[in-house]
Amino acid sequence: MAFDWDDLRYFLSVARTGRLTAAARRMGTDHATVSRRITALEGKLGTELFQRSPKGYSLTDAGERLLIKAETIESSAANIENEIAGEKFSLGGVVRIGAPDGFGSLFLAPRIGELTHRNPQLELQIVAMPRVFSLTKREADIAIGLERPDKGRLYSRKLTDYTLHVYGSRSYLEENGSVTSRQDFARHPLIGYIPELIFTPELDYLGQIGDGLAPRLSSTNLFAQFHATRAGAGLCILPDFMAAGDTNLVPVLPGEVALVRTFWIIAHLDARDSARIQTVMSFIADEVAAAKSIFTRSADQVDQLAD
Repeated sequence: MAFDWDDLRYFLSVARTGRLTAAARRMGTDHATVSRRITALEGKLGTELFQRSPKGYSLTDAGERLLIKAETIESSAANIENEIAGEKFSLGGVVRIGAPDGFGSLFLAPRIGELTHRNPQLELQIVAMPRVFSLTKREADIAIGLERPDKGRLYSRKLTDYTLHVYGSRSYLEENGSVTSRQDFARHPLIGYIPELIFTPELDYLGQIGDGLAPRLSSTNLFAQFHATRAGAGLCILPDFMAAGDTNLVPVLPGEVALVRTFWIIAHLDARDSARIQTVMSFIADEVAAAKSIFTRSADQVDQLAD
């Protein structure tokens, strides 16, 4: 028997939210209706689309395959409305963006609202956490990573390089003396990541500025490191897009100690056919390109901003 095409709308809502109640709110109905429509769709297709658990609904392999097809149908329907009806179509649906805490909170969050203003039916979620996001498991639709993935059906492109320098607060350096060489780092308390909880080798900085260095104060959160540094707890390697220009922070040996890392934007290979995913990816890439100067700074630029 042919299934009801409208059931795909309910399927997409559950796939994107992971819960019947959340999907019901999005669809303007009750959770029993959503459950009934999902069960009907599974019955017509003769397969389970979701794994049910107390934590919510997660896609099965069959559900993953249907999601690709359903989003293609969704995009086609949007094109029909736009081209045939002659009305401006606003992209709709949920897009979850996984990003490192600094990039997600400091750079992306203040800018992404513009995209929701342009597309009122588009719901954006920013998960700003220091971790690797699994796109295959739908932990995010789009991820900002520090490494280019080398396996899986993933699409990636380089967003930008970004520079990092060692910083200390003005008060700390005035009280504890200036740093004149790399050897001086050994006598200062260092602030950094908890070594065994570093989720990518790209954040394992201290070995690159000196031998045998370890943080005396550590956190998995970049903002915690940033605020501890501003408060005078010690020296810390910080991204220039976060620290440069902060009048309370002074770069240490900027001409001698500088690191470069890269931000990559990543999506599932199948997402290239999704209008909403591509729209969000293009927006992020355009915003990064427009602000490129804040990500990469030379030693002289860092020094000038600190004056």
